[in-house]
Amino acid sequence: METQNGAVPGERGKQDKSVKRGNWGNQIEFVLTSVGYAVGLGNVWRFPYLCYRNGGGAFMFPYFIMLVFCGIPLFFMELSFGQFASQGCLGVWRVSPMFKGVGYGMMVVSTYIGIYYNVVICIAFYYFFVSMTRVLPWTYCSNAWNTPDCVGVLDGNLSSRAALNLALNATQKRTSPSEEYWRRYVLDLSDDIGNLGEVRLPLLGCLGVSWVVVFLCLIKGVKSSGKVVYFTATFPYVVLTILFVRGITLEGALTGIMYYLTPQWDKILDAKVWGDAASQIFYSLGCAWGGLITMASYNKFHNNCYRDSIIISITNCATSVYAGFVIFSILGFMANHLGVDVSKVADHGPGLAFVAYPEALTLLPISPLWSILFFFMLILLGLGTQVGHVGASVLGQGGGMVGHGGDVLPLLPHVQFCLLETLVTAIVDEVGNEWIIRRKTFVTLGVAVAGFLLGVPLTTQAGIYWLLLMDNYAASFSLVVISCIMCVAIMYIYGHRNYFKDIEMMLGFPPPLFFQICWRFISPAIIFFILVFTVIQYRPISYNDYVYPTWAISIGFLMALSSVICIPIYAIYKVCCSEGDTLLERLKNATKASKDWGPALAEHRSGRYAPAFSPSTESHLEVQPLQPEKSRSEAEAASPVQGSNGSAHSQDSRL
Repeated sequence: METQNGAVPGERGKQDKSVKRGNWGNQIEFVLTSVGYAVGLGNVWRFPYLCYRNGGGAFMFPYFIMLVFCGIPLFFMELSFGQFASQGCLGVWRVSPMFKGVGYGMMVVSTYIGIYYNVVICIAFYYFFVSMTRVLPWTYCSNAWNTPDCVGVLDGNLSSRAALNLALNATQKRTSPSEEYWRRYVLDLSDDIGNLGEVRLPLLGCLGVSWVVVFLCLIKGVKSSGKVVYFTATFPYVVLTILFVRGITLEGALTGIMYYLTPQWDKILDAKVWGDAASQIFYSLGCAWGGLITMASYNKFHNNCYRDSIIISITNCATSVYAGFVIFSILGFMANHLGVDVSKVADHGPGLAFVAYPEALTLLPISPLWSILFFFMLILLGLGTQVGHVGASVLGQGGGMVGHGGDVLPLLPHVQFCLLETLVTAIVDEVGNEWIIRRKTFVTLGVAVAGFLLGVPLTTQAGIYWLLLMDNYAASFSLVVISCIMCVAIMYIYGHRNYFKDIEMMLGFPPPLFFQICWRFISPAIIFFILVFTVIQYRPISYNDYVYPTWAISIGFLMALSSVICIPIYAIYKVCCSEGDTLLERLKNATKASKDWGPALAEHRSGRYAPAFSPSTESHLEVQPLQPEKSRSEAEAASPVQGSNGSAHSQDSRL
């Protein structure tokens, strides 16, 4: 335990840092990384899609209710949890060792998502590269991969808009050139999930590129990733603004925006609308992935994570609303061009992020430029976090665990950096010796290589089926269970009074009464509601007309269980290994906070965490008082603490 770092508020001569473990370069880096983690493709596409499907502007009401009562409180809980202990998603469970399985469950979920999420990024890379041409390859129907059913918006074989409307009629079979390019050329889709076919070499190459980029951005840990997010977290806003300005100047843009905002108040009483709102908030903010705990663990001990949680959560939701204007201005223009309703444009095809919007881009002047910008933004949204939070059905028209279908990447976050950092931090913190800390780069490289190799099957002709399966099952239902158990463990096993005191010691003030009530009662109730909603709304996964076989769905359920099962297995193991003559004694010892739970640096271990003797010969700390219940002012008067620079300072009584 390094004591030459860290600081008591108001004390001079010390830095509130951990040299051994590392910290963010400054607080802006942490906020930007967290914003990048929370802001992703779920904001750019999924939120607007849910808005018009669930009553337009009326959806905003349950959305913000869920944000206030579930999203922000859970976000604050995870940030404060990681920051207080300065540990990743495994180390924090010293708070109640029996529940360390929750941390392992988070690691399993992050592993699944890390594998398939980079495949999504590699597809964005592929589209980015092929956009560097004079004419986008999905503009016309005159290519070798097109079928007779293909009807292009810009093809010259249609003499009138009426003919195009006829082709677009729901009773007829019409596919767009962008959809055929996606299915027949990029994916070269096989007919069954068991028929892997050949590896798509262009996608494999792009997968390698995306993993190399992630590794290079994380090679120095949070020091390097913190610098990268200055670009990756801010540039998507630049691109969104460029696309917004271009979008609102197009004919028909106002129609699309009005469709997006017009409330249908009769839907406010529909339980499905509230379920969608709760799921979107829960998954969009990235709770229960372990990423929030990991990022907060690199904060300085006295950082105001309460302020950060509110800023990041509101930024995430404001981005969702802003992205809605961008998307629907373009879709309004496309609907006007085709002479159909906006809903006919926005809700078709298997992969809306790689089908509908690219098709809209072909209608813009200098379309390759807008395509390059759009896919570059998707790449940054993906790379910026690798931690994240996926929900419902990420790619395709399946039901999935939450029952949302119909679009690509609905709730993928700004994810890749953080997912990898979550795994690496958990491994390094768990081993914890100097040897592995010095070789953290090699751990990062090992995780990246393993992630690349495990992602290779997803670049085959059946890869999209497996990607959908992993997203629908591995990263949805289990997140809700993990989050619910984490709430119960902290509030009711460790004890809400203990946790509130910890936060007061860290921030200088207890959590506001509103958060105390939410943590103890409201948020767990909402999580339970999401869980019930998930089960009620469950439909077996499908992809367009393809229905997954029973054996594939069974594999999906096994993936979902593989993360949740860590919790009871580790709990049983811990109880068996605990001291005690009776089962009750063993349970008490297994759930009791371990002796090394608390602030990581000795300077911060005050009050009930104050050691009875100097924790190390290197610490320069005087012996702490044996009666920690005495007032701090008495202890300080009797025993000044010597700082790391050799000068004596009296500790601030605010702790």
